[in-house]
Amino acid sequence: MRQYSADLTPPWKKPKQVPEVAAEPGLVVEEPGTGFCGAVIRCEAGTVTLEDRFGKHRVFPMEPRGFLLEGRVVTLVRPAPGGPARPTRTASGSVAVPGARARVARAGRIYVEGRHDAELVEKVWGDDLRIEGVVVEYLEGVDDLPSIVSEFAPGPDARLGVLVDHLVPGSKEWRIAQSVTSEHALVVGHPYIDIWEAVKPSSLGIGAWPRIPRGQDWKTGVCRALGWPENTGAAWQRILSGVHSYKDLEPELLGRVEELIDFVTT
Repeated sequence: MRQYSADLTPPWKKPKQVPEVAAEPGLVVEEPGTGFCGAVIRCEAGTVTLEDRFGKHRVFPMEPRGFLLEGRVVTLVRPAPGGPARPTRTASGSVAVPGARARVARAGRIYVEGRHDAELVEKVWGDDLRIEGVVVEYLEGVDDLPSIVSEFAPGPDARLGVLVDHLVPGSKEWRIAQSVTSEHALVVGHPYIDIWEAVKPSSLGIGAWPRIPRGQDWKTGVCRALGWPENTGAAWQRILSGVHSYKDLEPELLGRVEELIDFVTT
C-alpha cells in the first residue's frame, strides 16, 4: 500500500523554507515591516540590535522569516559562541559589511582636485563608496571645473559632488565653486592649501605642518622644512602610509567628504 503523509496541506500552500543566517556583528539586513536597514551590532535574549548608517539604533525580535538579506527573506539566529571576530567598522568609522558586493556604479560622481586627494578618499572611504556605488574621479586642478560640470550636466539622477582644496571666501577656488554650484552640483572644500595638510601632524610624527612663504612651491617647501628628500611623490606615500582611519584626518575634511557622499546618494 502507498504511504501518505499525515500533513494534507497542498504543497502550494506550505510556506517556503528560508535560510537561517547567523546574526554576526556587521551583517546588514532590513526589517521589512519598518523598512529599517542596518548592521547587526549585538543580539541577546531573542532580539537583535541594528545600527543604520546615521548611527541610529533599533531593536527587533528575531522572529522566523523576520528580515531581508540582499532582498531575500531570512531567519536570523544567534551566532555560534566563539566564532571568529569580524571587523565592525570601516576606516571611515561606518559599520563594516563583511563580504558585501560593490554596487553597480551610480550616474552621480564625486570629483576631487588631484590624484593625492583621490587616493586619500579611497583609503578612508573606499569601502563605503563601493557599497554606495559612488565613483571618485579627479580634476587635475580646479581651473577645469566649469567645463567638467558643463559636460557632466548634473541632474536629479546624476548628482555631482566636488571637493576643493583651500576653499576660503574670496579665493580663486571659491569664485569658481560659486559659478558652478546648483541644485544638483555641490562644491565643498577644506581650508588647507593642499590635501597633505588635512592629515593630522601627530599621525606622521611631526609637531605641525610648516609655514611656507608665498612664492615657493608648497610641497617642495614642506619637504625641505621637514628634512625629507625633495621628492613629492615619495613624500606623499610617506604621508598616506600614516593614515589608517578617519582618526588620522582633520575634522574639516571629514565633514566635507561625508557631506558629498550623502549628497550624491540621496
